[in-house]
Amino acid sequence: MAEIRIRNTEERITGEENVRAFLNQQEVLYEHWDASKLPAELQNKFVLSDEEKATILSTYEAEINDLAGRRGYKTWDIVALSDATPNLDELLKKFEDVHTHTEDEVRAITAGRGIFIIKGTDDVGYFDVELEAGDVISVPEYKPHFFTLMDNRQIVAVRLFIEPAGWVAEPFNDPAFQK
Repeated sequence: MAEIRIRNTEERITGEENVRAFLNQQEVLYEHWDASKLPAELQNKFVLSDEEKATILSTYEAEINDLAGRRGYKTWDIVALSDATPNLDELLKKFEDVHTHTEDEVRAITAGRGIFIIKGTDDVGYFDVELEAGDVISVPEYKPHFFTLMDNRQIVAVRLFIEPAGWVAEPFNDPAFQK
């Protein structure tokens, strides 16, 4: 289940309803899918064949189609990252700077853990959203954020797009941001 840490105060927000309510106030969509639907052999696998990726997409087809229908997403894929990913550290460096997109950044975590760092309202500041299998988040277009892995450095997620080209990161220079 997702957990939030507000960076300015170190306050932690836990529990699905509390997380959803907080993120809703910050204009961030949060949902939870049934992680146990995934075949057991894929629940902790982070190097995937094309066939295994297709199995994940098929397993969550109803949820993906529902979310896509509500939010206008037209295409989706699977991203799998782990220490087995070639050039993982270089890849992560691209993501670990605050940026925006011209469309939502959506992740439905199917295995592993990851973290979004998001710029909230002025009274909240930056906050971390720690995600695990079953958590679904959509950071709205133009909202400053970045995504990275947790200490375990393993994640599999469904990514949904309106247009993959609209998902290109635009740097957001914010001197107030502290890593």
